[in-house]
Amino acid sequence: MTHSSHPPVGGDLRTRHTVVVPTSVDMVSLLGPGDEHLGILERSFDAEVHVRGNRITLHGPPAEVALAERLLDELVTIIRTGQGVTGETVERVVQMLRAETTERPADVLSLDILSNRGRSIRPKTLNQKRYVEAIDRHTVTFGIGPAGTGKTYLAMAKAVQALQSKDVNRIILTRPAVEAGERLGYLPGTLSEKIDPYLRPLYDALHDMIDPETIPKLMAAGTIEVAPLAYMRGRAQPLDAQVLTPDGFVDMGSLEVGDLVIGRNGMPTPVLGVYPQGEKDVYRVATSDGASTVACGEHLWTVQTPDDRRRGTSRTLETQDMVDGLRQGHAHRYELPLLDFANLPGRAVPVDPYALGLLLGDGCITTRTTPSFTTADPELARALEAALPGISLVAKGEYDFVLRHDDGGRGGLRIANPVTTALRELGLAGCTSSTKFVPDVYKLNDARTRIELLRGLLDTDGGPVTQDGRTCRIQYTTTSARLRDDVVWLVRSLGGVAHTRTRPTSGRRPGRARGRDVHYRHDSHVLDIRLPAGWTPFGLSRKSAKYDATGGGRPMRFIESIEPAGRAETMCIQVAAEDSLYVTDDFIVTHNTLNDSFIILDEAQNTSPEQMKMFLPRLGFGSKIVVTGDVTQVDLPNGTKSGLRVIQDILDEVDDISFQRLTGQDVVRHRLVGRIVAAYDEFDARSSTLQAAPEPRGGRGPRTDRRDRP
Repeated sequence: MTHSSHPPVGGDLRTRHTVVVPTSVDMVSLLGPGDEHLGILERSFDAEVHVRGNRITLHGPPAEVALAERLLDELVTIIRTGQGVTGETVERVVQMLRAETTERPADVLSLDILSNRGRSIRPKTLNQKRYVEAIDRHTVTFGIGPAGTGKTYLAMAKAVQALQSKDVNRIILTRPAVEAGERLGYLPGTLSEKIDPYLRPLYDALHDMIDPETIPKLMAAGTIEVAPLAYMRGRAQPLDAQVLTPDGFVDMGSLEVGDLVIGRNGMPTPVLGVYPQGEKDVYRVATSDGASTVACGEHLWTVQTPDDRRRGTSRTLETQDMVDGLRQGHAHRYELPLLDFANLPGRAVPVDPYALGLLLGDGCITTRTTPSFTTADPELARALEAALPGISLVAKGEYDFVLRHDDGGRGGLRIANPVTTALRELGLAGCTSSTKFVPDVYKLNDARTRIELLRGLLDTDGGPVTQDGRTCRIQYTTTSARLRDDVVWLVRSLGGVAHTRTRPTSGRRPGRARGRDVHYRHDSHVLDIRLPAGWTPFGLSRKSAKYDATGGGRPMRFIESIEPAGRAETMCIQVAAEDSLYVTDDFIVTHNTLNDSFIILDEAQNTSPEQMKMFLPRLGFGSKIVVTGDVTQVDLPNGTKSGLRVIQDILDEVDDISFQRLTGQDVVRHRLVGRIVAAYDEFDARSSTLQAAPEPRGGRGPRTDRRDRP
């Protein structure tokens, strides 16, 4: 576009410029249908405008002519990008030029965020562009301004853009539907029917940006979640749910900020937030290996379906989302992640862990006599002797060995057998085959101690079980119910799974020994075990070779059932682990924060300070939060402060958090809406000025009604 100017003549302070529009630009698009855009130009500037062909002459004060010339230049640039120019576009360009910004209006109005069904979503004002850019640059963005300024709509567009570009895995949309959580229970209809009116603006924006037929699929898969804030907060477990810490399992209700819990990777991670949730309906979630825990209906679970495994992805679902779809055909549908292994601190132990495992399996530890060991494998006898310094195994028969103290009778004095002393210290003295157990000092110990103890147990009372065409599983048998549970604990703490079954004594044919029947006196507990790759479950050569021939396969844990478990006082925690996962009852891995998500909290002016404090710490790794609201439209009970008002004073100087403020000039609805908002702003400003003005001196003072005069 070319320009020519004519300097003022004599004392005339007006100038004349001629703009030549390139022939490639459609003049109808530039001037508008019925010269609508030309009329806006004439009304907006103190300048005369004459059009002849593709030449536009401007005559008026130099400053006004310069602005009008810039307007034409911006409109031509916009047209060249392929966008249509409307009267609203012209008015917005004029508005931005009057604001004397350094940014070009054409750059603002040409910034594409999202396109769907031939329609592009772009910011329409300078503040909207700054708002969109702030969302890109910051993890948490607050968009504050009157209704109609595009706060929610643009945030939704950025969320869909992030989902399509795989920057996030989920979109979570929420509003503080004040009535939905507490006072609409008497209304007929389902929960969705009660809360949908509060969430309708979010649904409407979503349908503008995503093909409507795909939205139900995305919501069913948990990729898009729309829920009132009151329900979003409820990702909780009962206060007596167990959480694994470096010192063992503790009650959820006893945790405080700063306490350490164990994450999925087995490493300690601090608790960042503790949020009591009150009494809630809870469900018992049971797994295929017999583990279980209790959580509320909104509690989050990271799971994999068969399709997810093929794609190498996972999904995060609420408890209530999985209730009706636990099976896919005859197979389990939802697989839970397993703990890598619990990296607990090491502790000193009185007996070598492998030796204790052998003694718990085939040892006599009643301590009425010298401890003994029975085995048909000389390799195990040698290994036990090597693991117990100062102890010699003396054969008392073909398979029986006594654990004799080498210095037990030195100098004519009887010195206590150190194995006997250790067994008494551990509380194992007097235990029989049906009452043996693993002492806590071995369970709550480092991984090496736990695997060595388990290896001793499996070398004696366990073994590899092979089947044609399948990997090898591990089987272990004991008559002690307590030892059974301890072995399950050890296996799960190492990232494995153990399925248990019981063979009752009654009805079983007796065994045979030396030609005589040997009747069973206790039920037999059988464990089928899978350990992750990297652990060697056997020390005995013949068992290890058989196991190594096919490998142990992959341990898997599926959700078996979800059943109502009544009501309970609940709490949720936030942990610092990168994946936000922590270990709960029976080493089940779960979480309740929001990773890789784009979260939009709309109408945030109607949150209380407590709700806002509850919501913001739910931010997980790889996530963004956009909070929108209009602080002039608070609809909260009397005496309740707006969380959006309070948070501005608290977080205004925090890095990676941006507060973007929009005004009536950013309203993108009907033109009249902007004028209404502006009128209210002017009225509020005048009212504030009048209220602040002091009473003039010498005034008449308070007015007195005539009826009050004496």
